[in-house]
Amino acid sequence: MAEETTASVIALHHPKRVKTAAKRARASKPRQRHKAKAAVWPEADSPSSESLIPAGFSSGDFAESPATPVPTVAVRAVTPSHRSVASILLATAAFALAGVGITTNGWFARSLGSSDTAGWLFMAIGVAGDLVALVMPSCAAGLWHNGQRATSLIGWAVWTLTFAFAVTAGIGFASVNIADVAAARAARVTPAISVAQSALSDAMSARDRECLKGVGKFCRERETAVAERREILDTAMASVGKSVDPQTDAAVKLVAWVTLGELRPSGDDFAMLRLVLLALLPQIGGILLMVSRLATRPGAG
Repeated sequence: MAEETTASVIALHHPKRVKTAAKRARASKPRQRHKAKAAVWPEADSPSSESLIPAGFSSGDFAESPATPVPTVAVRAVTPSHRSVASILLATAAFALAGVGITTNGWFARSLGSSDTAGWLFMAIGVAGDLVALVMPSCAAGLWHNGQRATSLIGWAVWTLTFAFAVTAGIGFASVNIADVAAARAARVTPAISVAQSALSDAMSARDRECLKGVGKFCRERETAVAERREILDTAMASVGKSVDPQTDAAVKLVAWVTLGELRPSGDDFAMLRLVLLALLPQIGGILLMVSRLATRPGAG
């Protein structure tokens, strides 16, 4: 029984079959190593780049083909326009002068009305005219810059009308206030005037007492004393009247001193010059605003 079992086992483990299994084991080991290598270095089994190039295709084709030029785009650097300190100050001065002009012209225009309603209407006209005179130069200059010349000329014509209206209103405001101030200064009582008035009053009292008895030698003397005291008072008041406008007197003296006496303008000449400047300066706010805006443009200067 043991021999039969041993024989069957030997029969099952045939030498050829054992050899075939060993060969299969040895053949499977290189495949396993190849799979492991492929997992670690996948590019090792990938086809080379040369094998992907089709036959008959060479790198010389790229060298011989003309290169397409890349279009160049001109990029213009855009620099932000910064308002300089000068333009800011100029704009500030323009608005300040415009505010003064609107206030003075509105006040004077309102004073021309015979009633409250008429006064407010005149004031509205004055304020609107000053606002147009302020913004119209900038608008007209912008229209001219954009090529709308006809519209720009119309704008300048409108500005001329409003500017003339504003200047006349400014002349009225300045002349009225200067006259009132001069009258107030001329009416003030100085110590010299007080002394002259007291002397005149005493002389008139003495004359009246003496002349009540009749016209005689002493009455005529009192009349002469009264006339003298009145002349002294008139002289004192005239000196005060001359000093109501010290600015013009000083300007006349200054011009005569600078020119060594060649030019001697009168006080009225300087009074007229001052009146024109007082009326004109508050109305140039629109011109200053236009200049400040043009100075901030990229192409300016």
